[in-house]
Amino acid sequence: MAVTDLASLPRVGVLVGIDPGTRTMGVAATDATRMIASPVETIRRGKTLGPSITRLFEIYDDRQAVALIVGLPLHMDGTEGRRAQSTRALVYNILLRRDVPVAFQDERLSSAEAESVMIQADMSARRRAERIDASAAAIILKSALDVLDRLG
Repeated sequence: MAVTDLASLPRVGVLVGIDPGTRTMGVAATDATRMIASPVETIRRGKTLGPSITRLFEIYDDRQAVALIVGLPLHMDGTEGRRAQSTRALVYNILLRRDVPVAFQDERLSSAEAESVMIQADMSARRRAERIDASAAAIILKSALDVLDRLG
């Protein structure tokens, strides 16, 4: 299916969200009704991408997901930089492994928002560090759900 826009994704089914980073990949998922986006786990990225993509698809398959939502790290002015190029390369490698629907979602400030929510929840710094990427993936996924809601 390759990269598509949110409006072209399957209308029903679980979505898996990704907050891509250089050392980790935060993963979140919706429930079957797409009402809730929840953090799932943070996948550590090693020297090669293969094991990370394998783990991502284990989560995808376990949840019977129908598409991936990948956070696209844009600059504050909306332009793309090196991190966005790296994210596009990650998606290219994911699609080499398996042809699944993938849509990008603007991820500006998602990590900052996740951090703020966890601080308000009185989460320890150590626990925040463990959960920040998966929580950011949930925020990215929730913003995609909001867009899908507006599209009808």
